[in-house]
Amino acid sequence: MAVDLDLAPKQKRPAGERCCEPVVYPDVERQQAERMAEIAKALGDPVRLQLVDVLRKHAGKVCVCELVPLFELSQPTVSHHLKVLREAGIVGSERQGLWAYYYVIPDALGELSAWLS
Repeated sequence: MAVDLDLAPKQKRPAGERCCEPVVYPDVERQQAERMAEIAKALGDPVRLQLVDVLRKHAGKVCVCELVPLFELSQPTVSHHLKVLREAGIVGSERQGLWAYYYVIPDALGELSAWLS
């Protein structure tokens, strides 16, 4: 069964002219998208995702010395992962003497969670 198609030769468009109208436009503003991408990137590592899970479930602040035994990583490596999460605004920290205590910032994941659902 043959189908006859009317094909027109391609024509060059003037510079800057759209070939067609977009089907949909983004609802997320550029600044909001950059913020959510930063959070998603920080959570893109399995260890960081597990750290957030532990901190989220824990009632109160958790000392880094309590987190190290949960992973087969050195204390500096765990601290590096916590630093990435802190810089992304997902966790906060508080120093008490020699140790740092970490906690999940309550609304840090709300924006990303709301957008995903």
